[in-house]
Amino acid sequence: MFGLTVPGLVLLSLGLIVPVGMMTLLSFVGENGSISLENYQRIWESPVYGKIFGVTFLVAALTTGIVVLVGYPLAYFLSQLPGRAANIAMFGVLMPFWTSVLVRTYAWLILLQSRGIINNTLMHLGAINDPLPLANNLTGTLIGMVHVVMPFFVLPLYASMKAVDPNLMLAASNLGARPTKAFWDVFFPLSLPGLLSGALIVFVICLGFYVTPAVLGGGRVIMVAMRIEANVKIYSSWGAASALGVALVVMTAVLLALAYWLSKRNGGSLR
Repeated sequence: MFGLTVPGLVLLSLGLIVPVGMMTLLSFVGENGSISLENYQRIWESPVYGKIFGVTFLVAALTTGIVVLVGYPLAYFLSQLPGRAANIAMFGVLMPFWTSVLVRTYAWLILLQSRGIINNTLMHLGAINDPLPLANNLTGTLIGMVHVVMPFFVLPLYASMKAVDPNLMLAASNLGARPTKAFWDVFFPLSLPGLLSGALIVFVICLGFYVTPAVLGGGRVIMVAMRIEANVKIYSSWGAASALGVALVVMTAVLLALAYWLSKRNGGSLR
């Protein structure tokens, strides 16, 4: 039985453990090639890095909030459809997975730029006189990121909603509960595990985004992954880039551990 796990362990080691280990070792290499903590000291003391981490977590939180507000009604609508219609609708949800993030991001740039399809249409209809600032800023970044990560939220939430017994809502209705009250008192608590799991997945994915903020942010939205790229490409500082990567991994691990601890404390609602 143990032999069956060997290929998976080898793949995990080569694809995750070894690269992360090498990155961790490299993060302790200073500018002069000696072993030191100067890369981590720079991250701790420099207000620039503090701002970058703040922007990264803010953008991830905003994206997650928008995804929850938009994705929950969508997942609920899908869960109430009959089987065939639900499968067709779910096909639309899964379609973004068949296109690379880079292609989707540039498609949004074509739509959102000052002379893009959206602004040109609105100006042609007389709805606006000047182009709306939809790209090269936080707005464009959020729109692009929400589109990319939406399926990662809808899929676990949809599965959680489909697992809710419809008879529970009927029972609540027979006991005199209005549909709205039955939804909030019965359906929503039972779908909460899927909501929390999906939101956590989206938040963690957003912490490592590079392409979308780089293209749609126009240099105004600098996230950690973009700074890592700059440290390597512009400053040729692999140690500083590795330290940023390790810091982000540690913060993400702490976040996941905290979420797991809170779920255990609340009876395992996150699964």
